[in-house]
Amino acid sequence: METIVDKGMLYDFYGALLTDRQREIYEDTVYHDLSLAEIAENRGISRQGVADLLKRSTKTLAEYEEKLGMIRRFKTIDALCDEIDAASPDAARLTKRIRKEL
Repeated sequence: METIVDKGMLYDFYGALLTDRQREIYEDTVYHDLSLAEIAENRGISRQGVADLLKRSTKTLAEYEEKLGMIRRFKTIDALCDEIDAASPDAARLTKRIRKEL
């Protein structure tokens, strides 16, 4: 998973499983769009330290997805809801409720 959207989804699904420090640095990178140098300066650590922590965090999140597959399941259910909506306009109310529960 490479895009910001994919990284955001990984974090949304599995971010709570990271340490506080990992979460903070991941959020600074993905959500606040800070550079490694900015994060390093703000946190008083080296740029390489930030890069290493970010790499480990991203790998950890990807491993959770590989093992648990929650994002894959979410995308499958969402796609099925799209198919149901297209097949039956009356079903839109139901698929809206399903998406709300996701």
